[in-house]
Amino acid sequence: MATGRPSLAAGLHLRQEQKAQPRLYQAMDLLHMPLLDLQGHLRQALVDNPFLELVEPGDEPDDADDLRDALAEDAEDGPADEAEEVDWEDVLLDDFDAGGSREEYGDREYYAPAAVATRSLWDHLHEQLNLLRLGERELRIGEEIIGNVDRDGFLSCSLDRIVEALEARREDTQEDRRDAAGAVSRDEVEEMLARIQSFEPSGVAARDLRETLLLQLRDRGREASLAWRIVDGHFDDLANRRWPELADEFGITPREVQAAADEIAKLDPKPGLRYADASESYVIPDLTVEKVEGRYRVSHADTSLPRLKLSPVYKDVAADRARFRGENKAFISERLNSARWLIQAIEQRRQTMLRAMDFIVERQHEFFEKGVEHLRPLTLRDVAKHIEMHESTISRVTNGKYVQTPRGLYPLKFFFSGGYSTHAGEDVSSEGVRARIRKLVAEEDPTAPLSDHAITARLQKAGVRIARRTVAKYRDQLGILSARLRRRV
Repeated sequence: MATGRPSLAAGLHLRQEQKAQPRLYQAMDLLHMPLLDLQGHLRQALVDNPFLELVEPGDEPDDADDLRDALAEDAEDGPADEAEEVDWEDVLLDDFDAGGSREEYGDREYYAPAAVATRSLWDHLHEQLNLLRLGERELRIGEEIIGNVDRDGFLSCSLDRIVEALEARREDTQEDRRDAAGAVSRDEVEEMLARIQSFEPSGVAARDLRETLLLQLRDRGREASLAWRIVDGHFDDLANRRWPELADEFGITPREVQAAADEIAKLDPKPGLRYADASESYVIPDLTVEKVEGRYRVSHADTSLPRLKLSPVYKDVAADRARFRGENKAFISERLNSARWLIQAIEQRRQTMLRAMDFIVERQHEFFEKGVEHLRPLTLRDVAKHIEMHESTISRVTNGKYVQTPRGLYPLKFFFSGGYSTHAGEDVSSEGVRARIRKLVAEEDPTAPLSDHAITARLQKAGVRIARRTVAKYRDQLGILSARLRRRV
């Protein structure tokens, strides 16, 4: 009979659990690291491990295998598993699932080299503010406004919020010193905002797109122009490209309206971005594809990557294992094994990337010859199956990596996409279809732009089996306006 009382019981259970060695996690990290991250990681390894040294130009790195005898010598002096080996077949062929949390193996974050300091938008605005002859009160208002300018160059909050923030700060400091001028008024904030809006870059500190366009037209001396009048009083019609309605409003031809709209389109909708950190878009390719004697050849572009070898001096020290006992012997064995493992891991990474890119070049030969429109469908599984590795490994060695080709710089992920079959039985990738849509729009008659239905019909006539809604989706992804908004007069 059940009593409902909680009880405690002890028992034995057998369970299999996979526990990954820390080196396996490090192997995964090395496969995933972009080139800049790997550079920093190897430089730190040179500092931490005396058994590693740089390969000088013209030197060949030593073969790490010649140290196996030293590691295996006098096995009775240390545990057999002291030289921690990584099974590269497990790493590269199997999906890696550790069965435990990474945290238990310690922190192994890696960092890209620090970027050179650059002047930000806020530095530029503060510099101009400090050039003005301002009192302490005005300077405080200006700094509050600049602090609320976002990365795009727009004022990110209302003037009322700025007044509230300034008043709260004034009340906090009143106990130490009395502000004889009293509370900050909205008029004072508006006056200082107008002064900051005259700073460079033109259009900065605007509250919306309309205001930044007006500020830029003002700075160009275009306050009496048709472009100014359209932005100032008919911004909604401009955004929706209602040329006939605007022409009727101003008593001019639609062509004149469109000329004014073209002038407005040359203005900067996000003036603050010109001071964005340039390092954000700085890319170093990991691989290079070149056409040599009619064939495309893949090579590594890691000339800036430190090449490592085992230090001959420390290798000789490690070979004389009889001199060391206890902790000293364990330290030497661990450092030597770590150095040998890192050299091997880097070479495995290089070879895996080369094999993956070789197959990509073979599969996408038409792209390299003719362009994006001829890009074929390709999946990670296709590459993994061909080079006999696991799909997750291919994902790691392609994620965040770039290749320099005769057709430009591309992320490796660019070459992977689904696709469509043609009536001729050929395959075309999704990226290839987007390129065809972009080309059709670029070549259309601007006075009679192609509708989504017309683009679909042309693609189907070329043999691509695609639906109109898919064409509309790809057009939106490409940032191409609808036919009505593309029409010119």
